[in-house]
Amino acid sequence: MTSVLKKSKHEELSERVEASLDSIRPYLLADGGNVKVLDISHDHVLKLEFTGNCGSCKMSTMTFKAGVEEAVRKSVPEIRLIEVVNLIPL
Repeated sequence: MTSVLKKSKHEELSERVEASLDSIRPYLLADGGNVKVLDISHDHVLKLEFTGNCGSCKMSTMTFKAGVEEAVRKSVPEIRLIEVVNLIPL
């Protein structure tokens, strides 16, 4: 008898967020940076952290708006809000 574990909605949401970030990670990695998921709350607030060069880059706000935010919102419309804990303001 085989047992099939069903994924929770939160796990499925988390996997979809990671997949959306994976679509832009090659561009971040090319510049020595990356993005890390810190939390996805039950009310669908995504908390991210830029790492590597992205964590201290003055263009991180543009990277967030034009790349990260767009990729997540397109692939995971359930995400209500995206916060980056170390975003450098323009």
